[in-house]
Amino acid sequence: MIILQQHSRSTIMALAALATSLACGGAGASEFKCSGVDTHLTQQRQAEYKRLVAQAMEMKAKAAQIGIENFMQSGAWSAVYASTPVSDDGVLFFQTVDGKKRFKDVWGGYADPSERKELVDWAKDLGAPESLAKCFAHLIVDG
Repeated sequence: MIILQQHSRSTIMALAALATSLACGGAGASEFKCSGVDTHLTQQRQAEYKRLVAQAMEMKAKAAQIGIENFMQSGAWSAVYASTPVSDDGVLFFQTVDGKKRFKDVWGGYADPSERKELVDWAKDLGAPESLAKCFAHLIVDG
């Protein structure tokens, strides 16, 4: 009987972990690592950020060719993980100033867990709030 109860607890914990994983959304933007960050990618946001990414790129791509995989927003700052046919995938950061979203910078590449602090510091150096910087690092390292 005790073994069955322990098994039940481990099964419940495994199901809870699965539920948490499923609730995290795409590419690891979990509630826990993205606390205080809006990660809900709506169709409206997807269309808006496809246009913004197209405008921000030096090598032009049409908005219809751009894929928006993840969205993160904290206060006046937002970031999207985008893919295009003319560049490597990357996370583009925007700051809303006077009601208009302005491109700030892009991060591309790969990172391992030992680089998490550098990712957070990089985003904070742009001016992004700490919550967005941590969510970005979580997306890159754990996503």
